[in-house]
Amino acid sequence: MAVAGAPMDLTQAAHVGISVSDLEASIAFYRALTGREPVAEGTMSSLPFGRTQGLPVAKLRYATINLDGLGIDLIEFRDPVGERTNGAANRPGSMHLCFKVDDFDAVYRRMQEAGYEFLGDAYTFIEGEVTPEAALGTKVAYFNDPDGTNLEIIEPRGGFAN
Repeated sequence: MAVAGAPMDLTQAAHVGISVSDLEASIAFYRALTGREPVAEGTMSSLPFGRTQGLPVAKLRYATINLDGLGIDLIEFRDPVGERTNGAANRPGSMHLCFKVDDFDAVYRRMQEAGYEFLGDAYTFIEGEVTPEAALGTKVAYFNDPDGTNLEIIEPRGGFAN
């Protein structure tokens, strides 16, 4: 799809929506991860809203957990129920949600002790493997939520990550 013309200037994120298979399990997971309670929970059943999603109808349950500056909308579609995706990082269309931390080593250790399973080892960006140079020393680790959504923790260095 070609897009031309003046920039749309969309520079602020409001929320990220994550489709989930079990709303209660996802609320529990994100509550434990963030330490935050949902600020909203409810249901929706709407033909017009379904059409905004490219669906014939949308019957769903949802909960919103607010972070500082970003909401996480957890959405369990009841009708139509979707198939689980394989959100592997290399699949076009997959995404990940990154949580910025101030003390990577302490958070990573606490998460391991609490039973979070990381997809691989923690990684620190080193010279020769990353540009810009300002990113050197940035620490990252990836894990999944109960439905396989890719999540990341990061302790950025320099101007690498907001």
